[in-house]
Amino acid sequence: MNTNFNFIIGLMSGTSLDGIDIIYVKFDKRDYKKFNILFSETIPYTNGWVTKLKEAISFPENKLINLDIEYAKLLGNEINYFIKKHAICNIDFISSHGHTILHEPDKGITLQIGNGKVISEITKQKVICDFRTQDVNLGGQGAPLVPIGDELLFSDYKFCVNLGGFANVSFKKNEQRIAFDICPVNIVLNHYVQKLGFIYDDKGKIAATGSINKELLKRLNQLDYYKKEPPKSLGLEWVQSIIFPLIDKTEKNISSVLRTFIEHVAIQIGRIIYKSDAVLITGGGVFNDFLIQRIAFYSEQKIITPSKELINYKEALIFAFLGLLRAENQVNCLSSVTGAEKDHSSGVIFIR
Repeated sequence: MNTNFNFIIGLMSGTSLDGIDIIYVKFDKRDYKKFNILFSETIPYTNGWVTKLKEAISFPENKLINLDIEYAKLLGNEINYFIKKHAICNIDFISSHGHTILHEPDKGITLQIGNGKVISEITKQKVICDFRTQDVNLGGQGAPLVPIGDELLFSDYKFCVNLGGFANVSFKKNEQRIAFDICPVNIVLNHYVQKLGFIYDDKGKIAATGSINKELLKRLNQLDYYKKEPPKSLGLEWVQSIIFPLIDKTEKNISSVLRTFIEHVAIQIGRIIYKSDAVLITGGGVFNDFLIQRIAFYSEQKIITPSKELINYKEALIFAFLGLLRAENQVNCLSSVTGAEKDHSSGVIFIR
């Protein structure tokens, strides 16, 4: 048996609710940068699951407990199908982010559903999950967690930006890795375009037809969050209590909402990566051509996008990597990123 490699199934579900990202990846233990995503796919959520995950933020505790198990069964069954479909034989473990329902670290709260014990029972595999709770218990934000992967897998880039439900960034400053959520992206854009009957705004075409509401743009850019120093992170709760009410009382035309919000996102991202020539941008928002054009405008830098596989599956890849670090009891949460009292190795392990 070759002990120089790890074979891991990684899972990620983001706040944009486009589905479950699942990958099968091979890591070279001698050099983590030598990884190979062997199989990957996104499993779309049914309309029922989308509704459930959207509404879960208001569920009572007993209903959340049931949802945690129900969602784990969904993940377990999808993993089994993925394994069978690709005839996968060699698996060291499954590393699952789960799906975030609650994230209010300042109140000591974070919850990702997808019960690891249930997934392990269904798949008959070792499972590593629940990467955020320990960090919150140590006084951290529990997010973002991806920067340890940026540090060890993608250190050739000055900035690593992900455009998902939220935009987040990771970079080196004074020999420390710094990272934070920049602003909401798809969690807002998708919310409004769905009112027109579309799942998402293909390439930003609808947004491009809208007009900028200057008052709304000004008020978005003046939100207190943008004045805070990192570590800082965002959750659905903040979007629902701050962003949606602000938009709804300021602009009714959907195309103008989309146009204005894309401008807001581009301004916030552009000022962080301004004139940098080594930026890795991944996540579903990369396929929004209009958004990328506006980011390029404000950053005054041509945006070069990586392979489609890396765009789509970087977060699932890094959560597989977080599991690998946890399995080897290596640091996978950086206090410089989350604000926790110390670096630590986070994640709960379930043995089949």
